[in-house]
Amino acid sequence: MRILLLGSGGREHALAWKISQSPLCTQLFIAPGNAGTLLLGTNCPIGVTDFEAIAALCVAEQIDMVVVGPEEPLVKGIREFLTAYDGLGSLKIIGPGKEGAQLEGSKAFAKAFMERHAIPTARYKEFSASNYEEGVAYLQQHPLPIVLKADGLAAGKGVLICETLSEALQGFEAMIREARFGEAGKKVVVEQFLRGIEISVFVLTDGKQYVLLPEAKDYKRIGEGDRGLNTGGMGAVSPVPFVDAALWKKIEERVVVPTINGLQQDGIPYCGFVFIGFMIVAGEPFVIEYNCRMGDPETEVVIPRLTSDLVALLDAAASGTLSQTGLQIDPRTACTVVAVSGGYPEEYQKGHPIAGLDQQQEALIFHMGTARKDGQVVTSGGRVLAVTSFATSIAEAAAKSQRVQQQIQFKDKYWRTDIGYEFS
Repeated sequence: MRILLLGSGGREHALAWKISQSPLCTQLFIAPGNAGTLLLGTNCPIGVTDFEAIAALCVAEQIDMVVVGPEEPLVKGIREFLTAYDGLGSLKIIGPGKEGAQLEGSKAFAKAFMERHAIPTARYKEFSASNYEEGVAYLQQHPLPIVLKADGLAAGKGVLICETLSEALQGFEAMIREARFGEAGKKVVVEQFLRGIEISVFVLTDGKQYVLLPEAKDYKRIGEGDRGLNTGGMGAVSPVPFVDAALWKKIEERVVVPTINGLQQDGIPYCGFVFIGFMIVAGEPFVIEYNCRMGDPETEVVIPRLTSDLVALLDAAASGTLSQTGLQIDPRTACTVVAVSGGYPEEYQKGHPIAGLDQQQEALIFHMGTARKDGQVVTSGGRVLAVTSFATSIAEAAAKSQRVQQQIQFKDKYWRTDIGYEFS
């Protein structure tokens, strides 16, 4: 099978690493890819939303399957575009259509979906410029802290957790009246704050059947002890120690099954991944978000734990035969630690050479923001590398990843030394 993977981050490097191991994969193309994916297939300099160029590549290279890594092309309708393109009628596409992708593309759509299908989530209301004053009054009487979410895609930065009323009012005004998040913040979801522990659960579905991948916990804050600014993710662990059989049963029965059934009831075809972000409050699962793709850096711990053939699973999802497949998981613990450019998640520089990559045998190194320039690997993003290690405990796996991070150098490198700290 000739496969095209879209994306350029750590998630895509981890997917490419796993896909390339499958005997079903005869050739792998990655668009645009990074310096890590270059070692696993053919990088193609095409942007993930350049649908015309992607379709032309599929025709020229006789691609059998497209795996969509990031959310933006899904929300913008890449499935519909490729399906309608001349000569691509039999193309298998992993990723939902435009309507299914609204689970991530619109917070208001996702909240209404959960309400409609009795899926446990935080209480909420939505506001826009048309009922702005009503929103202000609602904030003034709402208990604190309170959560404000830009309705649309905001590159993971459209969520404000406000501890004070003035903070909430300023954030509300900045989103709706000052367009801080552009189009994404024209509508704002105001949500009850849930106090608990976050985990991520991943589902691969053909729209009717599903398989549950291992859960993970990621670490969003830039600083040690989960302090400081939010990032795209500074590390992750899988499995999560407190997720026992009883909690897993609640997650599956109260959320996963109603989500898949809800898609069917609403007439929304769906083939691909559903990422469900949970807040576990006193042992009870509440959904805080849906994504229409795998998470990053969670993919870098979840995918390495799969011992099943990923391409066979994806093919089953595309063919509607997931019920006939099984899933094998490595029982060991995986921990990934992310190295970032100095200054991230605010201003940072690119183009710094990376040393020490070739000497690493102890861990998996997934490139997140790298490129090849003049024969060497250089930094090209805020998040640069994810180092994933296996062990029998989180503390051991984290220590391995830390050791490897110490041996890789680039200018102004920073990483958290406490990933998995609460379980060690």
